[in-house]
Amino acid sequence: MANNKMILEEKSRDIGNFVVGRLLPVREKRQVGPFTFIDHMGPSLIGKDKYVDVDQHPHIGLSTLTYLFEGEIAHRDSTGAHQVITPGDVGFMTSGSGVTHTERTPQYLRGKAPHTLHGYQVWVALPKEKEEMSPRFDFIPKTDLPRWQENDLIFTLVAGEGYGKKSPLPVYSPLFMVDIKATKSTWLDLQGQLEGEIAVVVVKGKVTDDSNTVEAGQMLVSKTENECCLQLAADTQLLLFGGQPLPEPRYLFWNFVSSSRDRLKKASEDWKNKQFPKVPGDDTYIPVP
Repeated sequence: MANNKMILEEKSRDIGNFVVGRLLPVREKRQVGPFTFIDHMGPSLIGKDKYVDVDQHPHIGLSTLTYLFEGEIAHRDSTGAHQVITPGDVGFMTSGSGVTHTERTPQYLRGKAPHTLHGYQVWVALPKEKEEMSPRFDFIPKTDLPRWQENDLIFTLVAGEGYGKKSPLPVYSPLFMVDIKATKSTWLDLQGQLEGEIAVVVVKGKVTDDSNTVEAGQMLVSKTENECCLQLAADTQLLLFGGQPLPEPRYLFWNFVSSSRDRLKKASEDWKNKQFPKVPGDDTYIPVP
């Protein structure tokens, strides 16, 4: 790390029917603002008996945010929510004291021509006073998200606040997630537009920051007060994640996030003893590793 900047590589892992690239957490950086986990899903070809089927599994102390570029995912959870998430939509499940959910390829896409699944799933740690809140699911269709163009850049504010705008997605601490596309080679101004730590995730294309070049599958982590401008190559797409860090450290075990290690142990025991709420009509379970 130099000049308060760090470049991180995706670490790929196979979760069954498709490959996920993990950008956060890593040993060098556990969180960016309240974001504790960033997974890049795909791009993967789905079909011909190769579908997304993530069985019932639990979470505590966080919100999961699903944002797709291609494909569809059917979300079900123990609050009773059932929602198909399509490209550009935001699915936001807040676990609080405990929630269980599944993620699957929608039934109407099974047996059809293969299609591409590509997107991100991120975890946002809840503030300490919200860690035991009641679980809920929020869905914002792409048509409701702030979207605008400035010169050769197209912006979508997925979550939080930035660039003088606010997403309708309800969040629980100061943060931002912005999807940016460059139609031509151009500059992106960061100064005074975002508050807190920042991660620049390159979805496709290339970004140059001083002497650093960041390409697809990499993430640049910095402080917004140390950043001014980024140079984007033509047809580059990136995601900006970040915000104000939470005052206490967060601990992670499996699908659980908490400010208390003891709470993680209790969540693990509760899941083993089937004391979490269930997804209605679903008897599948993923065991604690």
